[in-house]
Amino acid sequence: MNSRVVVTGLGVVAPNGVGLIEYSQALRAGKSGIRHVPVMEESKFGCTVGGIPQGVDAIAEDYFTAEDLMAMNTSHRYGCIAAMDAWTDAGFERPSPDDDEVCWDAGAVIGSGIGGLDTAGERLIPFVDSGRVRRLGSTMVEQIMGSGPSARVAGLLALGNQVTANSSACSTGTEAILEGYRRIQSGRARRMLCGGTEGSSHYIWAGFDAMRVLSRKYNDEPTRASRPLSASAAGFVPSSGAGVLLLENLEDAESRGARIYGEILGGAVNCGGHRRGGSMTAPNPDGVQMCIRRAVEESGIGSGEIDAINGHLTATGADSSEVLSWAKALELSPEEFPLITSTKSMIGHALGAAGALEVVACMLMLDGGFVHPSINCEDVHPKIEEFAGSIPQTVEEVPQMKTIIKAGFGFGDVNVCAVFRKWLNN
Repeated sequence: MNSRVVVTGLGVVAPNGVGLIEYSQALRAGKSGIRHVPVMEESKFGCTVGGIPQGVDAIAEDYFTAEDLMAMNTSHRYGCIAAMDAWTDAGFERPSPDDDEVCWDAGAVIGSGIGGLDTAGERLIPFVDSGRVRRLGSTMVEQIMGSGPSARVAGLLALGNQVTANSSACSTGTEAILEGYRRIQSGRARRMLCGGTEGSSHYIWAGFDAMRVLSRKYNDEPTRASRPLSASAAGFVPSSGAGVLLLENLEDAESRGARIYGEILGGAVNCGGHRRGGSMTAPNPDGVQMCIRRAVEESGIGSGEIDAINGHLTATGADSSEVLSWAKALELSPEEFPLITSTKSMIGHALGAAGALEVVACMLMLDGGFVHPSINCEDVHPKIEEFAGSIPQTVEEVPQMKTIIKAGFGFGDVNVCAVFRKWLNN
């Protein structure tokens, strides 16, 4: 069986917009969601800015019961809100808790890069070290386990197919989407909620600050701090949030008259093996290029059909190398190169949620016929200056856009690339 897989629902909790309307408007406007984070300054971080979604607690109180909320840290809240919104955006109703019916054909893959480290830092370790283990409460395990958000979503929506969590650093969110895609394509599920979620906590971000990979030069100008593709890039901005897609086999989507945002044409995952420059913190360029090529080949398209690239592009020294790898993998000259943009310029790097937030952006761009700007890169890095014409500084209206490609290159030298096409009733 080789079912075609389409996207029929989207949910997003991002630093610059919660919900599809806010997020889409922010993307078009080049609106940053990066802000000063007082606890980072209090904890003596070199970087004191970050991306934290706003107004989430009020939404959570509206969506979930008081009992549910007691067991939900920020990673759970972000992921569950995004999943609920993707489910209802696809036209499905949330089941009643009293309904014993299980949806055996629907599942979830919702990953995280760090998991429940925020809860471990805020409660688990302090309570254990002070001899208050009995005061931890009965929900501690479900809050810190990596599969907590996906399991919580399963209970809220009575999902009975595979429900799991993946963790592949910055590649997590996009990889989760490909995992769900494969499951539906092979006929093992009819629909899957897929994406990533990452909590907002200085405990999650501290290790990166210690590595000195976070932006430190723009603490007084938060909205300018995330600078992918820029000569003055100073490190990535830590962020949080969630993006979730409802994937569905085409036959089911068409039979119920669902709105279809786009189709997943194919994708690839690999690892560079920590060779040829690859390591725990750097990608092997050969692995990056191979992943891109395989994704394009599996999708059955030519490089010239790609209208836009949503890159990994974190605002580190790797950005220029990434662009050159794209050009080499696709065998395109600067004159032929498609538009390339970085969602992280507006929302920062949401770690395990990054790819999913960016895929939601891809689907909104395909559906709306635009490519959002990469902000803060008016000084394009000199190594990629010949590609400057492909880097939008303001929103580009591209009504004819059909195909967009998205990649993530994560710690551990792990890579993922996926190809999406606008739905044209074909």
